[in-house]
Amino acid sequence: MKHALRKLEWIAKLTPENCPGGMPEDDRAWRDLVNRIIKDVRLDLRESDQSDSSGKSDLIPKHGGCRNLRCFQSGEIIYDATQIFCDRFIPKRSRTHDQMVQAARSGRQNIAEGSMASGTSKKTELRLTNVAKASLEELMLDHEDFLRQKRLRRWDKDTPEALAVRKRYRTYPEAWFKHREDSTDLLDPYDLEKVDQTVAANTLICLINQATYLLKCQLNTQAHKFTEKGGFTERLYKTRRARRDAR
Repeated sequence: MKHALRKLEWIAKLTPENCPGGMPEDDRAWRDLVNRIIKDVRLDLRESDQSDSSGKSDLIPKHGGCRNLRCFQSGEIIYDATQIFCDRFIPKRSRTHDQMVQAARSGRQNIAEGSMASGTSKKTELRLTNVAKASLEELMLDHEDFLRQKRLRRWDKDTPEALAVRKRYRTYPEAWFKHREDSTDLLDPYDLEKVDQTVAANTLICLINQATYLLKCQLNTQAHKFTEKGGFTERLYKTRRARRDAR
């Protein structure tokens, strides 16, 4: 930790004369400077956490790392895309606007919370993963209702448009997420800021279908691991028994 703090001394000593790249002159330059500070702090704290992680007990296994999960990344795309969609096509004072955005947020946040909880409770991980899946399924119904009530065309899963979305989804580049922690922009790889409401709603339905499929697979994997290896209570019992036997 001390080493990490030493590396961040440049922030504490920052003055108009020694600003990297000179004193910011506009909003974008200020934002770039703030993003650089945030990036350095996060990087050094992450390195510090990794250096302090040696020697941990098997009682609490490695957990977290949700940002590397494909389902979390899908949830992040859907969350930002839903915000864009609702801001463009749903009245902001409508309850539907808030409910759709909150359902998208719930999908992403519960994946993250379940990933962090998995260290001490596999049952909680299973429950939160299922909540994430249910939230996204609720959101998909809202998009389907939007198309139906506005008499707009719903894409069949084998239409060229739907196939194009799934193909792009399967092959999305890592660059979509590489600098997410340092960006203030919404993630919009499908250009929902520009397309019409029919394309936007159908694209989101395709993405949600892919995300819920991934979550279903993850639930099956989590359930299998829990059945085969047990959870925290079983590990705690085995650890305590091993220590008693060693005395």
